[in-house]
Amino acid sequence: MLVPVLLFLVGLVLLIKGGDLFVDGATGIAQHFHLPELLIGATVVSIGTTLPEVMVSCQAALKGSGGISYGNAIGSIICNTSLIAAITVAVKPSLVKRKSLMLPAGFFFGAAIFYSIVAYSTGRFERWQGLTLLACFVVYMCVLLVQMKKNPEEPSSDPSESVQEKPMVQNVVMLVIGAAAIAVGANLLVDNGTKIAQALGVPDSVIGLTMVALGTSLPELVTAITALSKGHGALSLGNVIGANLFNLVLVSGLAITIAPFGIPTERTINGINSSLMVDIPVMFIVMGLLCVPALLKEKLARWQGILLLAIYAGFTVYQFVG
Repeated sequence: MLVPVLLFLVGLVLLIKGGDLFVDGATGIAQHFHLPELLIGATVVSIGTTLPEVMVSCQAALKGSGGISYGNAIGSIICNTSLIAAITVAVKPSLVKRKSLMLPAGFFFGAAIFYSIVAYSTGRFERWQGLTLLACFVVYMCVLLVQMKKNPEEPSSDPSESVQEKPMVQNVVMLVIGAAAIAVGANLLVDNGTKIAQALGVPDSVIGLTMVALGTSLPELVTAITALSKGHGALSLGNVIGANLFNLVLVSGLAITIAPFGIPTERTINGINSSLMVDIPVMFIVMGLLCVPALLKEKLARWQGILLLAIYAGFTVYQFVG
């Protein structure tokens, strides 16, 4: 039991460091080509911090562990929203631009509704549905690129915000090493997470919804803390919502396309699948609590962060004792 736990932790470290290197390298490349900061955050950073979930879910799908693929995507959304975003909101609420939030939030809820209709109506995801989610990812990226082109962000005139540009070769090396570390870490995480789950008698879906989801969400947590320390709470919010969208359309889309799977059925509540009773509803609730007030008032409030943290604590406890 000790060896799987140690290898699981090694996998987490590789994921964290790999994600960090990948984001730094990708951001450096984007800055080299003078892309707007908002475009970098909404695309490169969100995709970079979502790579651990992509690798874990794809590895799990290839190994036939559909429960981890499903749990990791849904669990990461819940973790990103009710833990990571919640911490930044509870510590330092910030103003939010409605226009910048509407596109990712709108695409997220649209994809979530499609995902839920499939889950509740058939209980199984087929390859064409995975391809539909991937198509949604492509459309979102295209719309975002067009939007950024029409509304480019002016470069900052504040010298304190200038960033020393790294050599292009260094950025590429960081990108490659980061991707390799993520791939190895994801493999260790899935293999040993499954072994730990089996040894403890815990269903794959629970491990995916909690331990794996938290581990693969750590890049978002690092990004959120960094943004918060620099006074950019809204940037952290945008990264979290972008990452949540990618968890549905990219992470789940790839996993389903590689190996279609059914909704985990290990746990029930009054004879009804607990995933349908708890996991998906909680996903909608936490995203609604985060996004709706922000869209209506264009600002975040400390009570949102505190309430979201309480929900995450209750959700985690339920997964292990429910």
